[in-house]
Amino acid sequence: MNLLATALVMGILFLPGAVAAPAHVEASTTPAPASPALDEPSPKKVATVREVATNSYLLKLTAYNAVPEQTDGDPSTTASGISSNPEVIAARSLDLKEALPFGTVVLITREGKDTPACNFSKVEHLIGYRVIADTMNARFTKRVDVEFDSTDRVTVAGRSINPGIALGVCSEVKVKVVGHIPLSRVPDTQAELAAIFAPREIAINK
Repeated sequence: MNLLATALVMGILFLPGAVAAPAHVEASTTPAPASPALDEPSPKKVATVREVATNSYLLKLTAYNAVPEQTDGDPSTTASGISSNPEVIAARSLDLKEALPFGTVVLITREGKDTPACNFSKVEHLIGYRVIADTMNARFTKRVDVEFDSTDRVTVAGRSINPGIALGVCSEVKVKVVGHIPLSRVPDTQAELAAIFAPREIAINK
């Protein structure tokens, strides 16, 4: 290459601004490799779980049993179309339809002490992680309703009663969104649901 050609090439390569890309250029949209799926005790794989922005809501918490007197003519089917399951299902009031769409997975906790109207600590071991898959009567607002087994019993003040009755109406309950799962992949047990989402919570809170 002669000297003139070399000078021209060098001039082009080192024009002002030619080294760095413009500031408004967006980063590559090539998706990052998926992280390895977590082991879980069921064929319902973690790969089906969609992570969502973490939001927490302070709401009222009540409970129900999947029986005609407390639901509708078909208590075995939720409003989302999947089967009722007291291990993992929760309902939400209609005003929370956008915030907690069907398939949203929440972790329900409460830091306050029990009151005469609220015995959260007596049933806390039955709540844990829940999938929003049902809805409540339109007269209720800012509320989540967890499903309990109609045959379960807990002891409150020396009496053996259903957890739904024991819970009562609790205010200032923290309902934290931890993810989303397709309704066709909702696990059958609380242990399976926790196996999917508890490790994610631990990782987020580290």
